[in-house]
Amino acid sequence: MKHALIDSDVLLDFFFDREPFSRHASYVLTQCELKKLNGYLTPVIISNVYYLLRKISSHERVIKKLNQLLTLTEILIIDKQIILNAMNSKFKDFEDALQNYACENTGKIEMIITRNIKDYQASNLSILTPEEYSNLNTSL
Repeated sequence: MKHALIDSDVLLDFFFDREPFSRHASYVLTQCELKKLNGYLTPVIISNVYYLLRKISSHERVIKKLNQLLTLTEILIIDKQIILNAMNSKFKDFEDALQNYACENTGKIEMIITRNIKDYQASNLSILTPEEYSNLNTSL
């Protein structure tokens, strides 16, 4: 089974039903639900998604959606070493560096699924858009 970080933008595409991206975001989460993909998030992703969903919905409703999401995914740890790695990296975006090093630290995550490909150029992991991930898996 594949292990992948699911970036904030993918989750927001799903929750906000942002076309044309929501179909592929839904596919990624369905793969997690079917146990064909081990999806991972970071505390930063949860915080970002909460903040943006809270702008359009109640605290209770957002928490309910996040609880549902957490039944499909696991949370990665961001500790001092990951923060230091991110601060001293070649990543231009600190948040993306945090995500990347949280993934690398596990030793089992193979890819990051994001629409934000350009900001992960310094990563040693495979970086796929949700569409690329969907196409890869439906062509097998």
